[in-house]
Amino acid sequence: MPFNCIAPKPENNGCNNNNTTLQDLPTMLEPVFPIALKFEEVMYKVKLQGQKCKEKTILNGVSGVVCPGEILAMLGPSGSGKTTLLSTLGGRIGGKLLSGKITYNGQPFSGSIKRRTGFVAQDDVLYPHLTVFETLLFTALLRLPSALAHEVKVSQVERVVAELGLGRVRNSMIGGPLVRGISGGEKKRVSIGQEMLINPSLMLLDEPTSGLDSTTALRIMVTLKGLAEGGRTVITTIHQPSSRLYHMFHKVVLLSEGRPIYYGSASSALEYFNSVGFSTSLTINPADLLLDLASGIGPESKHAMETGENMEQEKKQVREALISAYEKNISTRLKTELCNLETANYGWKKDASNTTRKDRKGEQWCTSWWHQFKVLLQRGMKERRFEAFNRLRIFQVLSVATLGGLLWWHTPESHIEDRVALIFFFSVFWGFYPLYNAVFTFPQERRMLIKERTSGMYKLSSYFLARTIGDLPLELALPTAFVFIIYWMGGLKPNPIIFILSLIVVLYNVLVAQSLGLAIGAILMDIKPATTLASVTTLVFLIAGGYYVQQIPPFIVWLKYLSYSYYCYKLLLGVQYQEDDTYPCLKMGKWEWCKVIDVPAVKSMGLNHLWMDVCVLGLMLVGYRIVAYLALQRVRMR
Repeated sequence: MPFNCIAPKPENNGCNNNNTTLQDLPTMLEPVFPIALKFEEVMYKVKLQGQKCKEKTILNGVSGVVCPGEILAMLGPSGSGKTTLLSTLGGRIGGKLLSGKITYNGQPFSGSIKRRTGFVAQDDVLYPHLTVFETLLFTALLRLPSALAHEVKVSQVERVVAELGLGRVRNSMIGGPLVRGISGGEKKRVSIGQEMLINPSLMLLDEPTSGLDSTTALRIMVTLKGLAEGGRTVITTIHQPSSRLYHMFHKVVLLSEGRPIYYGSASSALEYFNSVGFSTSLTINPADLLLDLASGIGPESKHAMETGENMEQEKKQVREALISAYEKNISTRLKTELCNLETANYGWKKDASNTTRKDRKGEQWCTSWWHQFKVLLQRGMKERRFEAFNRLRIFQVLSVATLGGLLWWHTPESHIEDRVALIFFFSVFWGFYPLYNAVFTFPQERRMLIKERTSGMYKLSSYFLARTIGDLPLELALPTAFVFIIYWMGGLKPNPIIFILSLIVVLYNVLVAQSLGLAIGAILMDIKPATTLASVTTLVFLIAGGYYVQQIPPFIVWLKYLSYSYYCYKLLLGVQYQEDDTYPCLKMGKWEWCKVIDVPAVKSMGLNHLWMDVCVLGLMLVGYRIVAYLALQRVRMR
């Protein structure tokens, strides 16, 4: 069983600053850095929740090596540790609970290796409203180095589309639960295409054929075989491959409850198990036999369909026999041969220090912050072009504005309480409506954020600003239309300057409310608890906003100063009225001119220190967004 791998010396290490033209495409995108991956005695444990000092072993002593041009398949029943091992080899799991040695051309995982690694998760995490071509193009713009010209990146996308047979659906939407789109197999090919764009030297795929029919699964495996024949190292987990798929594998790792029971050539697996006493007289798919053995079911088991103590005891005996045979026949020889693999064989010994030094210098991003921001903003606008101008949302806002305008239709100047109520309605509606919309922003994109950040596509700051700024057109357009309608219908002061100032205050309040919604969503990252917390918060802010309760007890008066609705309400009153303003009022059966400041609802708020209220709202605007940004940094990158 040959384990030695010789990988050519790398010609460059990642991004460079030279301009590249379309003529340079073939040389730039050919694999120049084959990776041989070696893993020795990999062990991984997790702490059991609710049980102190108790751990569960997920992987136990897994070893192997996979070379450029080979496909390594990880087989095993559900829960055997396949995905955990794949994530570990992809550098996505670390920490004190992981032990063993994993090297890439004799070196540990680094930023240079990360840029050359493509990882395809089991679930296809894609934007539903983008087309196939747009999905791949935005990925290319974010992941390919800025040294490549735009037309080169477009050409690379075209090449990947052609290679994966996606030409027929290139202009079709990806689709999702509520949007019709392409098929499951086509989505899987798009996910693979996203990783192929960077021309990876190492390709890791988690169950790429799950849920697909045999023909589609075969097509995907043919694609992976083509990638391997191009000099790439391909590692995949696979649940239950057909015999046609199985014979495409070069090597197999078979796991049973986290422990290896076979490592070696796929074509030699049946011969090995025959030699250790697990032979079958039937002509079957080798993968079926391997999965039965990994589940503890022998090929001639009489209790395969039974349950109970006898079956469990037999399964335990089969597993113990297979583990013992692995230790005796494979493990010792594998350890010896892995130890004999010298770093010099990989041709990277001299370049290792240079690569590490460059990684430490921060050569982590192949594109600039400004480029990432522009691409993410453009992608966000395209993805949400249907959601943003949703007819239902527009109808909702315009209908509320029209109904409110009819209810407050040309309110007389003498009905100042009604005018004050209209002003409070401004602050309440546009304090809560954008908050509830913003709460969904980050929880809905959690999986996409984890996927793309783990791949090193962009900085969190560029994503955060692009995502929040991209929402502004709709967030500001709807309240502007709302104010235009209800302000004039409600009969507030017909002064253009006062109207513009009122609109500015409402938009300012919208941004603060949106900021709080983003912070709540980013902290909890779960829609259900986030909406619950948002409901409680808005209710508290509503009560403490200064309209319903004008004399709050001293021990809890601080609560109103946390409510942005309170500051918005006060600013709108300050814009609409001055301290010396009067209004016609009926006293003792006679009409007189009364001071606005004497109205209880206005007096409790006050009409001074407005600039201080502006500053407080500004602090809330910035503070909430900083909290949201810091919360996003804590999102687990797995």
